[in-house]
Amino acid sequence: MNVDVVNIDNKIVGEVELTDAVFKTEVKESVMHQVVRMQLANRRRGTASTKQRAEVRGGGRKPWKQKGTGRARSGSNNSPLWVGGGVTFGPQPRSYAFSVPKKVKRLALKSALSCKQNDGELIVIKELNFEKPSTRRLAAIIHKLDIAGRVLIVNNEKNENLLKSSRNIPGVKVLPVAGINVYDILSADRLMIVQPAVEAIKDRLMQNG
Repeated sequence: MNVDVVNIDNKIVGEVELTDAVFKTEVKESVMHQVVRMQLANRRRGTASTKQRAEVRGGGRKPWKQKGTGRARSGSNNSPLWVGGGVTFGPQPRSYAFSVPKKVKRLALKSALSCKQNDGELIVIKELNFEKPSTRRLAAIIHKLDIAGRVLIVNNEKNENLLKSSRNIPGVKVLPVAGINVYDILSADRLMIVQPAVEAIKDRLMQNG
């Protein structure tokens, strides 16, 4: 499958072949859902914490004598029954992280990329060379390409100047091929891939079958 390659002026300057095994696979929604759940779960901090009875300050002396006061007997003011006492079965710090097999992750990535290609939301650009950070220049390129909404730019390698240029543009995110993931691809309205990254994506997703 061949798609047009455009330059920063939105003019067609060539074609690039997209591997069907990566960009034209059967879309597995259940697999993408599983991987997105994993990504979001791994991002959870899990810091919710309540103090149990042994962790609450106080509780040493018996509040009042056992009998003769007319009040219910009580042994400690850190009882869960008291205001300010410990919490029974409250949340504790924990990890929500879980993992899925590498083959499942690759299949989900292929499905996400195929979704973008099938929906006409994938653009291949010849190059994005930034000798220095320039938010204005990147914003102008995106405007010329007539792209609106959230944009994910995939470069073949980490480019600090391109990354810094995107930071102040709402909805624009830059990732190297090594960092692409299902959640960011599906969250973007348009996926822009720099031409050298096309082959790098193929190499990453076709390894070990």
